[in-house]
Amino acid sequence: MLFRALSRLSHTQAVFLMIAVTLMWSIAGVVSRQLESATRFEVTFWRSAFTALSLLIILPVWRAADRASGVQSAVAGEHFAYRHWGALPASRAFWISGTCWSVMFTAFMLALTFTSVANVLVIMAAGPLFTALLARFAIGQTLPLRTWVAIVAAGVGIVYMYGTQVLSAFTIPQANASGLLIGSLAALCVPVAGAINWTVVQRSQSHGEKIDLVPSVLLGALLSAVLTLPLAVPFAATGGDVAWLALLGLVQLAIPCALAVVCARSLKAPEVSLLALLEVIFGIVWAWLWASEVPETEVLIGGGIVIMSLLVNEWMGWHSRTGTPRIQTLSADPAVGPDH
Repeated sequence: MLFRALSRLSHTQAVFLMIAVTLMWSIAGVVSRQLESATRFEVTFWRSAFTALSLLIILPVWRAADRASGVQSAVAGEHFAYRHWGALPASRAFWISGTCWSVMFTAFMLALTFTSVANVLVIMAAGPLFTALLARFAIGQTLPLRTWVAIVAAGVGIVYMYGTQVLSAFTIPQANASGLLIGSLAALCVPVAGAINWTVVQRSQSHGEKIDLVPSVLLGALLSAVLTLPLAVPFAATGGDVAWLALLGLVQLAIPCALAVVCARSLKAPEVSLLALLEVIFGIVWAWLWASEVPETEVLIGGGIVIMSLLVNEWMGWHSRTGTPRIQTLSADPAVGPDH
């Protein structure tokens, strides 16, 4: 009944569900500050492992509900991996997408262990602009002037934010300059990998190949867990740490990623981009209120410039992109198209 209701969301319901998704995404920073002894790669391993375990349970139930509702397969001659999890091992784009998710999962948690939640989230917020640039040069999509202006403005905001922090780090003895640098570079991997992921999926779908994002998330979680396991041992996490990381795996990744794909069936790309920005605001507020991680003035100013650049760009393009396609998902009925 739940999965059937999710497949028939109205536009208003999809908006509120997407807001709930951003709330779930935003808890990563504040939860990571509650950990006692888990090491950097151990944090990534446990979160990715619990994400994979959660999706291995959620996806078969979800797909069984789709079949019970009469949703037809979009893949001829479906095999076991596709039937139960939507995995397409023969697809190169599927593996590229999964690898990108793996990079994002690993880099995000590592970045949080080196620098502040605000720093990480602001860099991640620039993801849509990285995607626009990559799409421009990789698949020839034309960028309007407003997007170029937004890219330049966001770049100015990031340079200001990190330039002032780097100067302070090198002039104040107790500042952690290396942590800021490593954390920022790790955080930068997230929007870059996200841009590659989106571009590959979009290009594949435009050529008629069906790539479902949620099974790609499962692949990414599995790859992240396998690759970080050797670096995570010997384990140092307490039982409480493992419980927090299990919460992240299920509530902060598995469930919201699945729900985000559901929302993408009813919302267009500009709407999703705008609503996703709430994660940055929520995440900084949670860390401020419950982890006493007060963002520095330059972070608020530079981050504000980045967020406003994105907001203005998406808002100005709202009406001009009324034909923007939604993300195709394999659980949508191919007979009625991706907009169903």
